[in-house]
Amino acid sequence: MKRVLSGMQPSGKPHLGNYLGAMRQHVALSNDKNYECFYFIANYHALTTVRKADDLRNWTHNLALDYLALGLDTERTAFFIQSAIPELTELTWIFDCITNVGFLERAHAWKDAKAKGKKDPSMGLFNYPVLMSADILMYLPSLVPVGKDQKQHVEMARDIAQSFNHLFGNTFSLPDPIIGDDVSVVPGTDGQKMSKSYGNTIDIFADEDELKSQVFSVKTDSMGVNEPKDPSKVIPFQLYKFFAPQSDVKEVEDKLRNGGIGYGDLKKKLFEALIEYFADARAKRAKLVKDPKFVADVLSKGATRAREVAHAIMADVRKKTGLSSSTTRAT
Repeated sequence: MKRVLSGMQPSGKPHLGNYLGAMRQHVALSNDKNYECFYFIANYHALTTVRKADDLRNWTHNLALDYLALGLDTERTAFFIQSAIPELTELTWIFDCITNVGFLERAHAWKDAKAKGKKDPSMGLFNYPVLMSADILMYLPSLVPVGKDQKQHVEMARDIAQSFNHLFGNTFSLPDPIIGDDVSVVPGTDGQKMSKSYGNTIDIFADEDELKSQVFSVKTDSMGVNEPKDPSKVIPFQLYKFFAPQSDVKEVEDKLRNGGIGYGDLKKKLFEALIEYFADARAKRAKLVKDPKFVADVLSKGATRAREVAHAIMADVRKKTGLSSSTTRAT
């Protein structure tokens, strides 16, 4: 059985881009008996942008609800909150001490922040890849599911693991990335990549009125009902094709190419497809909201499993680095 590791930031409401790019793959792997999954809610990482304690707490809890509602297998999966594992920050410091500044300056997120002229970027943003490497390597996974734009983080984790193994002896395995379906560019309501930072999202679990408003705000041109259209340039269709039955997708695509469907009708179809596609998850989430103890118990159980692995790996790390003289540690 291969171990899979991934994390999700609680930085707002999850949207269709999050679902297509990561969440559905996470859920599918958790339900596959060939994999043992360790999934964490990355609240340490979220601190690089979230500054209100209530927001972080609420988004953390809600993200747990979202994953459970989408069908995460809680028996096979260790599902936990990142900050519940204190060994993580210790390992991050140890990795800091063997990681060069120049190496971190090559990280995409840091280079992007500098290119955009971000004022006073934090050390958290600069050090982000080291914390992520500790996240990945702590649990000795074989596989890390990521989008194409996140592949570098796995590569950096492998580099740090190799540095540690070279200096202190073989300790960390070198995980491989799993690149999901090529849906890295899910269009938002304005046609740009769907992103919370752009304010162009369609949220998975928005109430029906809000969801309808988001869907009907999707940008379209002024072409009439009977004018032929290029489906690849019609934003509502680019979303619709992910969530509607293929027979319906083909019918709508033909009408777009030949004329015979207007944007209003297409947006209505998209709204209805989303309601149908997420119907079971929306109903399950409504029940979970009323059972906070179940959610807390799942996260506690997951953290216990994760800490067992973290405790063992850190005992080995402390001994090999000279931070302790044995494989045990006083509690």
